[in-house]
Amino acid sequence: MPRHFADLAITGATIHTLDPDRPTATALAVRNGVITAVGPDDAIREVCDARTQLIDGSGITLTPGLTDSHTHPVTGTLMTSGLDLSACTSTANLRTLLATERRRQGPNTWIRGFGLDPNILDGHRPHHRLIDDVLDGAPALLTLFDAHAALASTRALELAGVTGPVRFDSAAEVVCDADGNPTGELLEEPAKRLVERAAPTMETNELADRLADLFSRMNAAGLTGGHVMDCTEQTLPALRTLEERGDLTLRLRIHARCRPGTDDDGLQDLIALCGTGGRLWQVAGVKLFMDGTIDNGTAWLDHPDCHGESTRPFWLSPDAYAKAVDTLARAGVPTATHAIGDAAVAYALDCLAPHSRPHDRTARHRIEHAETLPDTLVTRFARTGVVASMQPSHLQYSLADHSDNWSARLGPERARRAFRCADLLHAGAVLALGSDWPIAHYDPREVLAAAQLRRSPHHPERRPVIPDQALTATEALTAMTVTPAITAGEAHRTGRLREGHTADLTGFATDPLRVPPQELPDVPIRLTIVDGRVVHRA
Repeated sequence: MPRHFADLAITGATIHTLDPDRPTATALAVRNGVITAVGPDDAIREVCDARTQLIDGSGITLTPGLTDSHTHPVTGTLMTSGLDLSACTSTANLRTLLATERRRQGPNTWIRGFGLDPNILDGHRPHHRLIDDVLDGAPALLTLFDAHAALASTRALELAGVTGPVRFDSAAEVVCDADGNPTGELLEEPAKRLVERAAPTMETNELADRLADLFSRMNAAGLTGGHVMDCTEQTLPALRTLEERGDLTLRLRIHARCRPGTDDDGLQDLIALCGTGGRLWQVAGVKLFMDGTIDNGTAWLDHPDCHGESTRPFWLSPDAYAKAVDTLARAGVPTATHAIGDAAVAYALDCLAPHSRPHDRTARHRIEHAETLPDTLVTRFARTGVVASMQPSHLQYSLADHSDNWSARLGPERARRAFRCADLLHAGAVLALGSDWPIAHYDPREVLAAAQLRRSPHHPERRPVIPDQALTATEALTAMTVTPAITAGEAHRTGRLREGHTADLTGFATDPLRVPPQELPDVPIRLTIVDGRVVHRA
């Protein structure tokens, strides 16, 4: 008789373990949040007793728990508490929505919006004159779809004390007209933060309540974990509150933010912060920015975009970025660098290469987005072992004919290098996939589908964007299970379904490796388990 019986066991399932030593099984057992046995039904029943929670897995396909390798739950929750502008297809739609909200809210209430698509501006830059009259004096801050730019109304600028150009340590900008008057366009986080500070903030308990609801919905979509790419002053108190309540249902790896201008003492504070955490969450890395976005003209490209923009790094002194990365790496802190343009990616790889090895078993340094890559950079990812963290759901903002803003700014040659997931993987690079929520939806089924379809699964009428970069179902699943574990330096304890690994599991109603990818977002999630605890069952 076994000495210890399972707390939980699942039998009669189809199980894709992603363990090369045992690729498939029908049952598994869990004790104290750890998988203790994987195999046939009979073998698993032998480690169960009357106290074991026994789940009939008939009709369920189990995989390792899905991890979103790039998500922003706290800043996303704060941002999406306002108006969803993503459905606006014209400036007339936008103005009507804002006018309706202004009448509903009253004259002095802040109006927050998110998801504004710059493509509806017909090539014009955001300007407060577009919205001021329908707001009738109300303060408003509207975030563009990529969250790297915003449009502030005249009243919002007044309340924030923003009256002219502002000097930053980074490439952030309060855009002003020829007379030095702010247009309302705010480029990058430091500029946005000037106005955000003037708006009301969300209390910790309300934020925790909203996060609990978000995490529950993420569990219902099959997510068991996330690599969080921000850490505001509100993040840790909210997570502690959730954990104390027993409402934290995702395994989270947090990256603190290192901003341009961070001095030696600030770097030491970041190093000291790493390791802070609880059972399901930990500050485990530092996020830096090497550039902004192509859509806003703030990326760092080898050659300017069609407007003569995207020509400089976010850190005005790239050497300061290099010093920060070197200091963090020497202290054993893994870094995640936002780098979209080819020049930004090349510089980040130069800085990270001395601290990276292709087969490193510790937590890896990583580059986020890498949206347009020449062949030389694809092979450099493989040689250095730096993780390429990519978000195929961003393809919803691109069109195969390159008529969208992103592609038009780059031009045809660079647009044809978009999101080279397959090339990176086949070159031997480590590829991790995520959603970048709230920039795209958090549903991992949509990420898996977009990686295979090379377009949004919700727009079947659209042609794929560079279809030869499509992943197979197994490659996409691996990039949301095994690879996040490798990236975190935890491949020895998570990412596969094998004895001794954490009991994080996702249960699909249909086999995700066999279902047509366009149908995958509609496949129900029957079961989600995090740390051996059932957090979703349907």
